[in-house]
Amino acid sequence: MSVPEFLLLVLAGVGAGLVGTVAGLASLISYPALLATGIPPLSANVTNTVALVFNGIGAVSASRPELTGQRDRLVRLSAAGLAGGVVGAVLLLLTPSSAFEKLVPFLIAAASAAILVQRPPRELAAEGAAAQAAHPHRDHWGLVLGTFLISIYGGYFGAAAGVLMLATFLLVMGVGVPQGNALKNVVLGVANSVAALGYAFLADVDWTAVLPLAIGCLVGGRLGPGVARRVPQVLLRRLIAVAGLGLAVHLGLDAFG
Repeated sequence: MSVPEFLLLVLAGVGAGLVGTVAGLASLISYPALLATGIPPLSANVTNTVALVFNGIGAVSASRPELTGQRDRLVRLSAAGLAGGVVGAVLLLLTPSSAFEKLVPFLIAAASAAILVQRPPRELAAEGAAAQAAHPHRDHWGLVLGTFLISIYGGYFGAAAGVLMLATFLLVMGVGVPQGNALKNVVLGVANSVAALGYAFLADVDWTAVLPLAIGCLVGGRLGPGVARRVPQVLLRRLIAVAGLGLAVHLGLDAFG
């Protein structure tokens, strides 16, 4: 790997760590950067999953205030994330690389479209708080099931899995955005970690690319929770969504051209 490619992946990792913890969109930054260095799509995906483990480490280490008093909930949701990550990794390992290459443009396009139409997180949190006040004991089977299903997608590919999980947490639990983000970072970190463990032994991980991307993800993940308290999230999401749609078109032309 050349020095410019190494630096590109470090910078992409920092960007992915920041937007991953702030907006749940890490893979829409890191995955294209891996493709830009010439790594094939399937290998880029598993390499990306391994590197994003360090995003979770950085984010969780900076989110302790938001996680205080959430232990029981974290245990339930992390177990669902663990199971979902295993299922997603198995699905990816059983998917032929040619089929994955054709599927990825649709996954990215769907994720980007979901970002564009998603309501602001604070609106979701307010609606969730109202629902929680009306039904204070309606946790947690629906929440656990939703977390499990989103974690399957996270273990398989993951672009915008954080958006889906954050929206679910805000709607169902009625927590604030910082708390929802912190919970999401923990659960997706668990799903990514178990998937990454399987990929490390059974898939074609490009370890020379993991190192610079992981360094950047660790730094970006560590900085992200602080940025999440200040950044205008709606503008950030829209910019990334438009870029994601452009990437989906590009990859689609390559896959089907």
